[in-house]
Amino acid sequence: MTWNRYLGLTCVALLAAVPANDRTARAAGLQAQAPAVPPAAEAAVKASPDLTAALSKELGATPEQSAGAAGALFGVAKKSMKAADFAQVAKAVPGMAALLKAAPSTAGKKGDPVSALAGSAGGIAAAAEAFSKLGLSPDMVAKAIPVLTSFVSKSGGANVGNLLAAALK
Repeated sequence: MTWNRYLGLTCVALLAAVPANDRTARAAGLQAQAPAVPPAAEAAVKASPDLTAALSKELGATPEQSAGAAGALFGVAKKSMKAADFAQVAKAVPGMAALLKAAPSTAGKKGDPVSALAGSAGGIAAAAEAFSKLGLSPDMVAKAIPVLTSFVSKSGGANVGNLLAAALK
């Protein structure tokens, strides 16, 4: 009886340990596959909740991904606009500074030809690279632009929305 009891307890212990280890391994695997979201994304979501919510709904993305996506597109606009024009856009968007910080870097690795090509192409190509880093399809850039321009038009006026739309063409 003692041997049977020992064997039974050993089997129970092994069976209890395997699922726990399996769950841990699966959780670790899921965390490793999650897209890299910049730490500043949480602050950007809090700073601009209406915009990130609208973008999340349109893209089917998390608010943090949406904050990074908005920041990437506003960064593209900032580079191509006159400072005074971008200041009008920034005034229409609560938390603009936080959104810009939430955008992932598109500098890439030194010597990486794909990153160099995206960086030299600038504009929408850089935004597409940022979307990829956020775990979003680069095709979603085209879906995000109308959401941003609509938001800016509502909060800053049609002229300011048109300035942004022209910068993101």
